[in-house]
Amino acid sequence: MKDSKDSYSVNIFKPKNGYMHDEVRIILLILLGWLVMTFGFQLLVVLLGDVNGQSLLTIRTFFTLPFHFWFTGQFLPLWFIILCIVFNLCIDRLSESHSRRRDRSYD
Repeated sequence: MKDSKDSYSVNIFKPKNGYMHDEVRIILLILLGWLVMTFGFQLLVVLLGDVNGQSLLTIRTFFTLPFHFWFTGQFLPLWFIILCIVFNLCIDRLSESHSRRRDRSYD
């Protein structure tokens, strides 16, 4: 009885080899992409700012909006959608390759 319970245990910090290991790697890469764009840009604005809080990113405009406002209000939601699409494509490709590998093992 204990063996059946162990076969369904899931731990994101210690994934099993194969599909789960690859899936966790994709999840971590997508989260890293989200983290870098979301918090990295805000950190860049703060680091490039002078004593008045002005920087090249706050002075420049894009479609008549300050660049930092456009980036935060327009690009980050678009980036989230792009990451969702990339995640789904990667997971589909991963599932397809592992199902083909599993099908070949039955031959």
